[in-house]
Amino acid sequence: MGEIISRDLNKNIDKLKIILKDCGDISYRFIDIGKDMEREACLVFSDGLIDKVSISEYAIQFLMTGNEDCNSEFIFKSNELDKLAKESIAIPEVREEDDLDKIVDAILSGETAFFVHKANKALILSSRGWPTRGVGEPETETVVRGPRDGFSETLKINTTLVRRRIKDPKLKIKNTKVGRRSKTDIAIMYIEDIASEEILKEVNRRIDEIDIDGILDSSMLEFLIEDNYLSPFPQIENTERPDTLAASLYEGRIGILVDNTPFALVVPATIGTLSQSAEDYYSRWTITTVIRLVRLIAAFLSLLAPALYIAITSFHPGLIPTILTYYLGASRVNVPFPAVIEAYLMELTIELLRESGTRIAGPIGTTIGIVGGLIIGQAAVEAGIVSPLMIIIVAITTISSFSLPSYEWASGFRFCRFIFMALAGILGLYGIMLGIVVLTTHFARLESFGIPFSSPYSGLGIKEGDLKDTLVKAPIQKFQFRPIFTFPKDRRRMGKR
Repeated sequence: MGEIISRDLNKNIDKLKIILKDCGDISYRFIDIGKDMEREACLVFSDGLIDKVSISEYAIQFLMTGNEDCNSEFIFKSNELDKLAKESIAIPEVREEDDLDKIVDAILSGETAFFVHKANKALILSSRGWPTRGVGEPETETVVRGPRDGFSETLKINTTLVRRRIKDPKLKIKNTKVGRRSKTDIAIMYIEDIASEEILKEVNRRIDEIDIDGILDSSMLEFLIEDNYLSPFPQIENTERPDTLAASLYEGRIGILVDNTPFALVVPATIGTLSQSAEDYYSRWTITTVIRLVRLIAAFLSLLAPALYIAITSFHPGLIPTILTYYLGASRVNVPFPAVIEAYLMELTIELLRESGTRIAGPIGTTIGIVGGLIIGQAAVEAGIVSPLMIIIVAITTISSFSLPSYEWASGFRFCRFIFMALAGILGLYGIMLGIVVLTTHFARLESFGIPFSSPYSGLGIKEGDLKDTLVKAPIQKFQFRPIFTFPKDRRRMGKR
């Protein structure tokens, strides 16, 4: 509990000016209110964070005009501001506050504090109106068929987009703040009669234990509450699409929205959820099944293609046809480096092109990636630094990594790719098998808020029939029950036909 405000208006304003010293965006607007304009008052707000039109038309104008039926002397002698708020302020959201620290937090969050002389409380007027980016199409999760709206950087807009899709009173939105200095607004969303209470308690506990200066993006919150921060793989799903978040809530999962970022977090996350795309549910089940199988092949190529090239070329040439062996030998006759060095050179070059294309936005970045890749690849082959087959392998690997729907999931495979290349360069196929065993063990040990990360491919989900929405996708008529890995209270989501 902070300092309680005084009945003296000037003392309260002086305290605020001390706390908010050298804050040039804080404005103080003194007015006289009441039937005979005998009462002095002051509105304190942060210029640029408020909607000035609403404050001017629905607060200041009403207060300065006066209310003939409002006996302000009675109001303030009885320590009541409720009647003033009801009869003289036309702003929808108004609340009373007497804690000076909470009043300062409200002012810095875009709300307006209204102080009245001889009143022992202040009114907090909802007036947030900072510049925002409109609802646009998601850039990282584009679909051919499906909704085109995506989250923005404003928390209220994001919660509204989800509420449009779940018109259920059981959809709960718990608001909290994280960050000693940033005091970032966070909304925890869940469907009360579906979400598991144990998972919800764990989410609340981890968020409440965060002690940090500021949260600038949902990724910072993700890193602070995930189970294993040493793993290269994400244990929390993120999405830019409100329809994806709504579908996750229907499954019994929990969404976390963070102000100032267009990416929502979804927990728990598993291998199955990270491998799915929003468009999987807007296409026919037969097409989606084929695409998911292609996506699985892409994951293996992204992880193992360069390592297999190194192992077969350096240690196991007898595993490939004789004619292909002659071709490989002829293409590498002028290459001065062993296969592992050759692969690392090209993979690092691709990573440099990818990073430069990301940092330079717009068409220029795309042009740099395409032209740079073509020129460098052709020049490297002509100079005899790498073999033509190595260029093909790197191209296939890069294309495969972009086929994975989750960027963080694909980044984990990119990281492990370099480890597999080193193992292949040392031990050949035995090194690759050793890496696969270690990676599989890591997946088996990994958890997301107490849920096995390997679900539903592990024991949790096989017996319950959750495999119908993993590598393959069954018709929607078969999805009568929610996935078991979320431990939903209400398992059935579709009536019997």
